[in-house]
Amino acid sequence: MFLAVSIAFTPSLRAQEGGRFTTRVIAMIRFDNLNKKLSFPASLFYDPGEDELYVIGGGRVIVYTSDYFPIFSLGKGREIETPIGVYIDKLGRLYVCQGVSNKHPKPRISVYDAALLPIRDIYFEGFEKANGFTPQRMAIGENGKMYIAGIDFRGLVVLDEKGRFLRLLAPKDYIVSPKMARVASINDVTIDKKGRIYLLSEEMGRVYVYDRDERFLFKFGQKGGSTGKLSRPRGIAVDDERGRIYVIDYMRHTANVYSLDGKFLGEFGGRGWGPGWFNYPSDIAVDDQGNVIVADTFNQRVQVLEVETKSEKEAPGKLPNYAPDFPALQKKNGR
Repeated sequence: MFLAVSIAFTPSLRAQEGGRFTTRVIAMIRFDNLNKKLSFPASLFYDPGEDELYVIGGGRVIVYTSDYFPIFSLGKGREIETPIGVYIDKLGRLYVCQGVSNKHPKPRISVYDAALLPIRDIYFEGFEKANGFTPQRMAIGENGKMYIAGIDFRGLVVLDEKGRFLRLLAPKDYIVSPKMARVASINDVTIDKKGRIYLLSEEMGRVYVYDRDERFLFKFGQKGGSTGKLSRPRGIAVDDERGRIYVIDYMRHTANVYSLDGKFLGEFGGRGWGPGWFNYPSDIAVDDQGNVIVADTFNQRVQVLEVETKSEKEAPGKLPNYAPDFPALQKKNGR
């Protein structure tokens, strides 16, 4: 039902300060609990409380155990019709960001208890364009506040623990000229163990960092299509233990790695079909072992990777070749 592999390192891409990142594939998830192939997985959430992985693909939420075995899925029978993003809070409650459907004409967040029984639906009101606001990704702070990123929406919506609108976090930025500054569209959000809030903007190629009291701290990232830049960043994850921030880039087919203060450290991935390569990836997560989980959307799989830094000082003489013995882009008919 799934393929778990431990293989050669993927091509190691340069990192800053004399090192380089290498990756090793821990698992390759290709099937759901119905033994059907994953269909364009686009969103992930790792639940550290239960050590489980939630994947959205094919219009359902699929749940995997710590060894990446699919145990069940949630779909229309649970009123999950158009899932876009998913989140699990510390009490085990499930939050599903949903778009419109024939039965539900307004976007909403559906909330379920730890037994997956429905609690309520959260609809949006109290701010401009609330009626058309479609939730995409979310995170919840220790105080119960909900931080919601919407599709094609400028700023980040903040709700209280009961789902009532409080305010917008609205970083202003520009790409070309300060005269063109405007509130950035935010497409993903995550919160680290210190309560810092990270807002990702695909539009600006930027990450905006706020403290637990929603005070702006700093921003990092640069729009562009070359190494070290962000073209179409879609997902962000923080590894507190290793001091890393990962940003997955849909258009560059890579994951950028940053320090917790926003310094670019390196990247890994690249476009391809073999293990360790990506094809329009859409989301990224980190488990409690530090493994990086990537929604490899157009390869229709989820990859679990061990990411390490190899210091050039550790290798005497010529650096070893970490390239795999399989092609990145497999040719048809052997040509």
